[in-house]
Amino acid sequence: MTTASGNDSAATAAREANFSLVLGGPLFNLFLRTHLSGQALEFTPRRVLVVAGIAWLPLLVLSILAGHALPGSTAVAFLPDTEAHARFLVALPILIGAERFVHGRLLPLVRQFIERRMVIAEELPKFDAAVASTVRLRNSVLAEIFLLIVVYTVGLWVWRDRFALSEPSWYSQTTGTPMRLTTAGQWYLLVSLPIFQFVLLRWYYRLFLWFWFLLRVSRLNLRLMPIHPDRTGGIGFLGGSIQAFSPFLLAQGAALAGLIANQIFNNGRNLLDFKVEVAGFVGFFLIFMLMPLTVFVPALSRARRKGLGRFGRLAARYTTLFEERWFTDTPKHDDKLLGSADMQSLADLGNSFSVVQEMRLVPFGLKDIARLTLVTLLPFLPLTLTAFSLEQLTDHLIKIVF
Repeated sequence: MTTASGNDSAATAAREANFSLVLGGPLFNLFLRTHLSGQALEFTPRRVLVVAGIAWLPLLVLSILAGHALPGSTAVAFLPDTEAHARFLVALPILIGAERFVHGRLLPLVRQFIERRMVIAEELPKFDAAVASTVRLRNSVLAEIFLLIVVYTVGLWVWRDRFALSEPSWYSQTTGTPMRLTTAGQWYLLVSLPIFQFVLLRWYYRLFLWFWFLLRVSRLNLRLMPIHPDRTGGIGFLGGSIQAFSPFLLAQGAALAGLIANQIFNNGRNLLDFKVEVAGFVGFFLIFMLMPLTVFVPALSRARRKGLGRFGRLAARYTTLFEERWFTDTPKHDDKLLGSADMQSLADLGNSFSVVQEMRLVPFGLKDIARLTLVTLLPFLPLTLTAFSLEQLTDHLIKIVF
């Protein structure tokens, strides 16, 4: 039986080593065939240059040829359009380059379930099934076809209805509807924008896969330890997944910052006009990124209750014996009181009980939330110079520090 169990563990570890949210799917296979990627996501600069180049460079060339590139050539020329540049030269490269970053950080986290023996032997087949199901969904051709359909229907409709500029610009020389697209506008609408939206939606799909995997794992009979010093039963390592997805948030923030910058520079708006939108953006993505980890709340709650019960009974037995030994009217061990191990054991028991009491019900803490908020707000930092001068910001900083 021991040998069979050991073989199962080894087989599980070997299969789990192939877990990845990014090493698969039709687009990944296309990158492999066109030598834009290796089996381990090599050639990231090449991939970024080609994809971002297809999305942005034709817009520049076509806008120059049409005379819509420089300021003053139309109401919104191409070069001053910060929204387009932020989307295709900042956000899109980050989303493409983030794949290797995320893969390199999530894989060790998934391995921790096996290496730390968080999954008991009887549950290893179910853990295998969770990995296999996630990988199967990652490789789904239908899923990426569906994303393409969404991009060319809902995505383009939302852009036309909510985000397209109302005045003449480098991509449209009419006001209102229907839009009369320029040649650059046709490339933008049919190629550049769908590329960005598809890559972005593909990341949302991967986040769903991560949620799906964690949900299935959370339903296993995990070996959670209430006295583990990480205060989360031993699965505190999952907090690292928040940092793994930080490039995704950075890209989202860059795209929104570009959109706001367009409104500031071209429509005379102020950064403070968008404080509600920015706050809502940060709040939404904090909830969105942390939600997958909340699936462990029921399991951690059960482990905490069980740990408190067990330690409560242990503490009752120990303190009863301690009182009988040291607090009788005629103590028999006064000569051994100094240096007694009983005192240290009582202190250790109290510390362990405090660890169980302080056990969190989610595998992340305030520091993780603070880092996530900082990364989300980082792209908006340059925009503060549109609301305050550098001198004003320096004065405020000096007042805060001193």
